[in-house]
Amino acid sequence: MSQTILVVDDDHDFLAMMCLDLERHGYKVITSESAVGAMKVLAGCRPDLAIVDLMLEELDSGFVLCHHIKKADASIPIILVTSVHSGTGINFDAKTDEERSWIKAEAVMEKPVRFESLRSEIQKFLPAGA
Repeated sequence: MSQTILVVDDDHDFLAMMCLDLERHGYKVITSESAVGAMKVLAGCRPDLAIVDLMLEELDSGFVLCHHIKKADASIPIILVTSVHSGTGINFDAKTDEERSWIKAEAVMEKPVRFESLRSEIQKFLPAGA
């Protein structure tokens, strides 16, 4: 049985490329272009992992979605992807317990994301065959 990954991003090209890459590596992928759409998806399924863009409908929609996911099921690992640093100089991270407590994501990756790096991060949370 393949593991399911929810990918939420408003960048159509990034979403399509992410979906192709993850499916090619054996994951079932569910996508949404918005936090609102992702919440509807989550009402009907439980992904094994979520990849969430920080800035969706609103500047903080990714944070809100991460909080929603963790409230519904704290065991779902979340990788937050963002281009905020390159656009604003603000640096987000999830290395310490304190940072993870307010970010609500196990990992933060800066866009552009290298697919090899993302798959490596995914494997930390979804070991093969799990």
